[in-house]
Amino acid sequence: MTNALLTTTLANAKAENRAALISYLPAGFPTIPGAAKAVQAVIDGGADVVEIGLPHSDPVLDGATIQTADDIALRNGIRIKDVLATVRAVTEANPTVPILVMTYWNPVDRYGQARFAADLAAAGGVGCILPDLPVEEADEWLAAAAEHGLATVFVVAPSSQDQRLALITAKGTGFVYAAAVMGVTGTRTQVGAMAEDLVERTRRTTDLPVCVGLGVSNAEQAAEVAAFADGVIVGSAFVQRILDAPSEDAGYEAVRELAAELAQGVRKR
Repeated sequence: MTNALLTTTLANAKAENRAALISYLPAGFPTIPGAAKAVQAVIDGGADVVEIGLPHSDPVLDGATIQTADDIALRNGIRIKDVLATVRAVTEANPTVPILVMTYWNPVDRYGQARFAADLAAAGGVGCILPDLPVEEADEWLAAAAEHGLATVFVVAPSSQDQRLALITAKGTGFVYAAAVMGVTGTRTQVGAMAEDLVERTRRTTDLPVCVGLGVSNAEQAAEVAAFADGVIVGSAFVQRILDAPSEDAGYEAVRELAAELAQGVRKR
């Protein structure tokens, strides 16, 4: 699969006059084999696109919930080969669902940029979200990604000035990840008044879909964001459902139910 699947999926959601539901779960959580089951559950619930996180020992942009999940995954012994195996298992079972890897830059750089791009594409992934890779330093990665048909999604924030937005969106492919609030990931009671303004400013610089994340945790918030964004990204709320569950199976059912609620929310523009 390539970036074309991601583009088509987001275009199909737009044609249905709704936002896409994009879910995030880290590989290796709650267990290495259980991660694919958790991702399958959110797909079964109605997720259009899935981001599989590559756990990192210093997840500086993530809040306590995802940090906890990353710590569990690392204690489970997660390696990049296991992340790629999770991608492969999910894509083989769901060939029409785009799967991206969300990762900090250091693991990719250490693994080898060309090698990572080739191995991700071979596993069926459609691209990467790289929140801490400066676009000025991204040319080698972008070339490797383009060679294998992978999307490169960059993150913009409410603090991003218009000139900076134009630079970032000119380099990115697939979609633009708009952080709804300043700060780390995590569920919030409000999704951030700055998000709509950020989406509007970003759209002035690009024709790429603009998808909003950081803070959405329920159907009402999903509907609120879906009113102005092309996609609604949810991560911490899924992770928290698994953390709170009394058993692994109960966790999978909990994220499936949440995905179904959110899938209804993104259709209530």
